Amino acid sequence: MDLFSSAGELTPIPVEDGELAFMPQLPLALPTAEVLQRLLDETAWREEMITVWGKQHLQPRLSAWYGEASYTYSGKTFAPLPFTALQLQIKEAAERATGHRFNSVLLNCYRNERDSMGFHSDDEPELGPEPAIASVTFGEARTFILKHKRLPRTVKLDLTDGSLLLMAGALQANWRHGINKETKPRGLRVNLTFRHIYSAPISK
Repeated sequence: MDLFSSAGELTPIPVEDGELAFMPQLPLALPTAEVLQRLLDETAWREEMITVWGKQHLQPRLSAWYGEASYTYSGKTFAPLPFTALQLQIKEAAERATGHRFNSVLLNCYRNERDSMGFHSDDEPELGPEPAIASVTFGEARTFILKHKRLPRTVKLDLTDGSLLLMAGALQANWRHGINKETKPRGLRVNLTFRHIYSAPISK
């Protein structure tokens, strides 16, 4: 089945020093609840141990890496599993919506309000100097926060069920992003961040 059912448009979000655009609902042929359940069931989830500031920590979420290339971040190299059929269909929908091509995806599962994502930039050399990253969310909405690295600028976005956020241009060089823990009860959320990994890092 073609998961993409109709054309969609991204709405640019004005930000300094980068490109950001949002689509409230990525057009899909399957209900988002069905997509969420299949992602939960079909993904080989892991609770990874990563190194932050020289110390070992369990990530406060489950994650998985799929696609065509390995990826290194937080002091750990992730070997890819082959794309599933559902992941490929979502990837093709994101490619049509954004005009970018992707060969890998990082999946994160936020089990409740205590799962989070520390502030960081996706600026590893294998992503190239101006990476385009398409973030697709299924399930519970969480607040996505961007903080400029040099200016007193903060952007907060609610990433809702079925939405797509595109980060591109110089955004990763100038901004950090993350998702905080919350006190209000939150249900399951699965986020897919599609990206292109280059076999040889591109020089900046």
